[in-house]
Amino acid sequence: MVRKMSIPTSKTSLLLFLCQIISALDVPLDSKLLEELSQPPTITQQSPKDYIVDPRENIVIQCEAKGKPPPSFSWTRNGTHFDIDKDAQVTMKPNSGTLVINIMNGGKAEAYEGVYQCTARNERGAAISNNIVIRPSRSPLWTKEKLEPNHVREGDSLVLHCRPPVGLPPPIIFWMDNAFQRLPQSERVSQGLNGDLYFSNVQPEDTREDYICYARFNHTQTIQQKQPISVKVFSMDSLNDTIAANLSDTDIYGAKPVTERQPVLLTPTGSTSTKVELRGNVLLLECIAAGLPTPVIRWIKEGGELPANRTFFENFKKTLKIIDVSEADSGNYKCIARNTLGSVHHVISVTVKAAPYWITAPRNLVLSPGEDGTLICRANGNPKPSISWLANGVPIAIAPEDPSRKVDGDTIIFSHVQERSSAVYQCNASNEYGYLLANAFVNVLAEPPRILTPANKLYQVIADRPALLDCAYFGSPKPEIEWFKGVKGSILRGNEYVFHDNGTLEIPVAQKNNAGTYTCVARNELGKIQNEVHLEIKDPTMIIKQPEYKVIQRYGQVSFECIIKHDSTLLPTVTWLKDNDELPDDERFLVGKDNLTIMNVTDKDDGTYTCIVNTTLDSVSASAVLTVVARPNPPFDLELTGQLERSVDLSWIPGDENNSPITNFVIEYEDALHEPGVWHYQTEVPGTQTTVQLKLSPYVNYSFRVIAVNRIGRSQPSEPSEQYLTKSASPDENPANVQGIGSEPDNLVITWEPLKGFQSNGPGLQYKVSWRQKDVDDEWTSVIVANVSKYIVSGTPTFVPYEVKVQALNDLGYAPEPSEVIGHSGEDLPMVAPGNVQVHVINSTLAKVHWDPVPLKTVRGHLQGYKVYYWKVQSLSRRSRRHVEKNILTFRGNKTFGMLPGLEPYSSYKLNVRVVNGKGEGPASSDKVFKTPEGVPSSPSFLKITNPTLDSLTLEWGSPTHPNGVLTSYTLKFQPINNTHELGPLVEIRIPANESSLILKNLNYSTRYKFYFNAQTSVGSGSQITEEAVTIMDEAMASRQVDIATQGWFIGLMCAVALLILILLIVCFIRRNKGGKYPVKEKEDAHADPEIQPMKEDDGTFGEYSDAEDHKPLKKGSRTPSDRTVKKEDSDDSLVDYGEGVNGQFNEDGSFIGQYSGKKEKEPAEGNESSEAPSPVNAMNSFV
Repeated sequence: MVRKMSIPTSKTSLLLFLCQIISALDVPLDSKLLEELSQPPTITQQSPKDYIVDPRENIVIQCEAKGKPPPSFSWTRNGTHFDIDKDAQVTMKPNSGTLVINIMNGGKAEAYEGVYQCTARNERGAAISNNIVIRPSRSPLWTKEKLEPNHVREGDSLVLHCRPPVGLPPPIIFWMDNAFQRLPQSERVSQGLNGDLYFSNVQPEDTREDYICYARFNHTQTIQQKQPISVKVFSMDSLNDTIAANLSDTDIYGAKPVTERQPVLLTPTGSTSTKVELRGNVLLLECIAAGLPTPVIRWIKEGGELPANRTFFENFKKTLKIIDVSEADSGNYKCIARNTLGSVHHVISVTVKAAPYWITAPRNLVLSPGEDGTLICRANGNPKPSISWLANGVPIAIAPEDPSRKVDGDTIIFSHVQERSSAVYQCNASNEYGYLLANAFVNVLAEPPRILTPANKLYQVIADRPALLDCAYFGSPKPEIEWFKGVKGSILRGNEYVFHDNGTLEIPVAQKNNAGTYTCVARNELGKIQNEVHLEIKDPTMIIKQPEYKVIQRYGQVSFECIIKHDSTLLPTVTWLKDNDELPDDERFLVGKDNLTIMNVTDKDDGTYTCIVNTTLDSVSASAVLTVVARPNPPFDLELTGQLERSVDLSWIPGDENNSPITNFVIEYEDALHEPGVWHYQTEVPGTQTTVQLKLSPYVNYSFRVIAVNRIGRSQPSEPSEQYLTKSASPDENPANVQGIGSEPDNLVITWEPLKGFQSNGPGLQYKVSWRQKDVDDEWTSVIVANVSKYIVSGTPTFVPYEVKVQALNDLGYAPEPSEVIGHSGEDLPMVAPGNVQVHVINSTLAKVHWDPVPLKTVRGHLQGYKVYYWKVQSLSRRSRRHVEKNILTFRGNKTFGMLPGLEPYSSYKLNVRVVNGKGEGPASSDKVFKTPEGVPSSPSFLKITNPTLDSLTLEWGSPTHPNGVLTSYTLKFQPINNTHELGPLVEIRIPANESSLILKNLNYSTRYKFYFNAQTSVGSGSQITEEAVTIMDEAMASRQVDIATQGWFIGLMCAVALLILILLIVCFIRRNKGGKYPVKEKEDAHADPEIQPMKEDDGTFGEYSDAEDHKPLKKGSRTPSDRTVKKEDSDDSLVDYGEGVNGQFNEDGSFIGQYSGKKEKEPAEGNESSEAPSPVNAMNSFV
């Protein structure tokens, strides 16, 4: 009976903590601490228990361990000491227990078969490895055997035996042919778990001579081949002479034709069998049956269900595979083989046994002198394993006694341990299926406190998150831990803090005021130590604008935003993921600072996009879904059912809607009989419907197709359905749009829209055309015509009403009685002209005409309206005739008046009126004469300004193109324009109408003027024409306007002036640097340069400097002809075009401006040559 021992809580906590600290398998020790503390050996690496080695290579048996001091190693073989020094082929690696057995230099692997065990030992104890069984792998050759050909009747079963040689480990079996191609397997032909090839029934195609079984030995990387097996499948109808010679008469004539057979199990045999499998292994159960047709295998577990998620079917369901089996999988498993003739079953009783497995493996103990502890070793298995203990590799019953130790079954209890109690204990749990061996040491230490956390360690934590301040410590006995804040702070207590057993201080919700220095103090009876750490609180990283859900059409562009806010001392990195994986390596994905843009979106881009922001302290993320929408895929699998004479049911399967729900389906049809290749709209149904009943017409060869529609658009049409030809019938309807309209005065043309092919309902489509005169007691006249669209009735009176009808018929009968329509026979030209034509002139451009309507009987057709013909005879102002151009106005319906717009003033017109019907125009009324009054004239045809002098300009003009009356006078207005483009006072002059020129005198010299000119009649003033001109500056200067720019004296003078200006600038600069001023007035008085005197306005010395080439302010192509003629459309000059002369240069204090800037001269307007010479000062400034 296992006894449980109660241990005080405080000591239990100490034991658990020290176990975690010291255990080399759980938590590694601090490197400095490890160098100082003693520790019993611990096995860290060893070879597997069942170790199969390659006999051609060196054997390496691993055994690694660690401890303090470093352990020494020894080995046993088959239970006795293995002295490696006496075997030259065996060496042990330095500082290791690993053995290397040299096989490649003459050693034999078979000589070293056996059970090996390693011991690692130091002054604190000894640890042992598992028993390692060394066996060399074997791949023996196939035994020689004589294989007879297999002659099998078609439909019989067949088993080809492999029987591979026994190898270590067992080989992998597969079947191939001479060409090293795997033989095809199926429900009929398959390989069993034992490697045999089973045929449930043979077929003629199974005949071949190269059925070869191969065995692959993985350890030696070799493949062994069985001799080829020959199979010949025969039947009574195709038995050849060779097979007949090898068979007896009874075999031949007793054979029966191929018949179906019910299933028979080929493996396993009998009705029941048993199977034992170990816990955790893979359970494989097999059933292979013969029969014709080929049987189908089904598996069940009696009294239960096959385990979900662990059950698999292999080899065409002939093999049941259950992974990771447990005791609960024990039971009866039934396989059932069934075909059309019957079934057979087999029950396999499965028992799951278990090699030992751990429930609680022993764990290392680190104790202080005088403390208590326990080692617990609990295992389970089937059958239940036995537990035995060893101390330092020796059975505990014969090991040296330790008064602090007491064994109680699967538990060792330690009381008041001393340093001599340190040892390594082994627990062995074993049953008939295997064993478990675990090492666990007891290490008794006496050590003062040590803090393993580095001093002054800095912790950075995000606000409102937990802060964990480490104080990793070690000591024996276990030290007590206290925390202080600040250098002289008090001990930390209260609910604000959490104190963990491993020394860590936790602040569950860290705030800004928690930042600072914290001190950890560790003390036990052997000493005391303290350590300081520092805490900083950072602002959290936030995504202030998260990516949003997007719906985008295929091939569009989409962007996701991810705008963040973070602590200024932290450097964030932004990463984008798609479906929790990296973004595709595609140039369409553009990652910006705050966004992700996807160009040319495709269906593959559909998914969830996540923005992840990482800093060294925190990480935040936000996701959004991208839905890529497109037109739906076309429907498919169209099927016609329920075919009737006038209806059929159509069904289909919708295609992918591409993330946009299908709203409706459009059904179209093709009539292959009448209009092959042309598709017509039939109907449409909601997107949730996938079947529809369609109404049909007789005598149509229908095909249907379906188009899916979503919010994005229409899909491609589906593939057409099968064709369906409906039976013939008499027409259901008559032609539409029946009309009776005559084309000549003595006929009636009856027209209609022919029925479409599917409307004919049958062959032999014709039409019965009937007519009679309306309001006359006549019988119907009828005629049957072919499938045409009109019929002409001749010899009719002119324009009389007729009743008309058209009826369809075919070989099966007539359509329903048609409705009647009213038509008219042909029209003729009207007989009389409108009378009493009157004209009322409203103004100079508009008149109103009246007439009396003609009698309707004289129209002889449908009255369409009246036409007014009118034309200008002559202009009253010019008394000259011109080409007559008639104007026509049409007034619809029975109208008796109309307006005549757009007339020319002061002109004589004629007009007449005619009535119009469908045939044409009737005779014209007599011409009516009328006159229009005067109007205002158009603008003068031109205005040009010539002969500019100092104080005069000559104006010439042309009379208006359209005087629109008798001219009474001209009006001239003009005003000067100053240098700032401001207009001066306006002067107005009246000029007699017979004048064509005028000289304006007493003008200011060198002044620009703007002129406005128009003509008048008695009605008023017409539109005006404008022009600008400039009076000249000086008569003498005007006469001297030659090209002086090329004169040598002028060039020399300009150079002298430039040099003088340069000297003056240098003097100014020097004086400014000395702090003095350069008064303009003093400079003028002291340096009166005679070279400058000729620049006065009354001296024309330099007047010839400027010419057309050098005076650049004029725009290219802006000059007018020399006669100063300006057309009306070019005369609207803008004041903006008037520029100013070249500005003078100046220095910082403005002194140069005061000395040398001459009077600014106004530049000529665009479109005019300059009539004034530029001032020499301007020329000089330009030159400089």
